[in-house]
Amino acid sequence: MRILHTMLRVGDLDRSIAFYTDVLGMRLVSRQDFPGGRFTLAFVGYEDGAVASPSAAKTPLIELTHNWDTPSYELGNGFGHIAIEVEDAYATCAAIKARGGKVVREAGPMQHGTTVIAFVEDPDGYRIELIQKHT
Repeated sequence: MRILHTMLRVGDLDRSIAFYTDVLGMRLVSRQDFPGGRFTLAFVGYEDGAVASPSAAKTPLIELTHNWDTPSYELGNGFGHIAIEVEDAYATCAAIKARGGKVVREAGPMQHGTTVIAFVEDPDGYRIELIQKHT
């Protein structure tokens, strides 16, 4: 068994794809419209190379689900965040801000530990934790 993807519902698919690809450096793995159901699925991630389908990806992906008739969602209080390992959290935050991304917790050690973390927020308000790679 393995984790394939995490699904997030998004209000503006193009804006979300731009955030995950242009700001976080992921790539668009696939995008498919389902006119009968009035929704689109887009998969993004750090996958290297082409894949025949999202389930063929070697690394976990994020599935961005856009229901055509729903412009926004309530985030609720059950979802926490997606975590991404980065080489340098400080430099990554600076790059994200330079690309127009929103850093909501600057890079620095955890309150009760030494791991360097930061948090950014996507256009729909989902939090992404950046965890600096241990060397």
